[in-house]
Amino acid sequence: MDAAIGKILEALQKLKIEENTVVIFSSDNGPHKEGGVDPKFLQSAGPFRGHKRDLTEGGIRVPLIVRWPARVATNQVSDLLTANWDFLPTAAEIAGVPPPKDIDGISIFPTLIGQTQTNRHDYLYWEFHERGFQQAIRTANWKAIRPQAAEKLELYDLKGDPGEKKNVAEENPEVLAKFEKLFQEARTDSDRWPKKSAPKEKADSAK
Repeated sequence: MDAAIGKILEALQKLKIEENTVVIFSSDNGPHKEGGVDPKFLQSAGPFRGHKRDLTEGGIRVPLIVRWPARVATNQVSDLLTANWDFLPTAAEIAGVPPPKDIDGISIFPTLIGQTQTNRHDYLYWEFHERGFQQAIRTANWKAIRPQAAEKLELYDLKGDPGEKKNVAEENPEVLAKFEKLFQEARTDSDRWPKKSAPKEKADSAK
């Protein structure tokens, strides 16, 4: 990957278009655990718990690096709450065209060029169907996870516990009640993606 990215950047330089070409690097999930790979061995998820297919931070928090010499200042770090579904409206604004209507993403173009980001996500929502039906929502530093349909929510304060080691649901009933409403608001029922329980063999192995 390093070699391939280097070749791309070298090509932009040779073509003399690197100054005004936007390069965005990210990932669609955290480190995987397939083909003999052990993410714990190299601490691939850093301080975060979990890996690909988990809704803990190790499964869904990924890097986002933007290089645009003409517009984006170097060595910036942003704590803006963003996700990969923001890529399309951001790319549309960069290109000077309107984004599609009725999408969940927002343009983070203002943040990229050092301007005030006036529109922000109230929360980010995920659901995962491969091992039954799992959900997660993050708003500010609070993160709630429903491990399986109908199971109790887990609650984490990512500011003091980025590794999601301590479930503080019982100590924060008011926060939990707000999340229950957000889970109802965030999801649109779909025949293609119905709520379902975990596959029996996986559910049994998890006991």
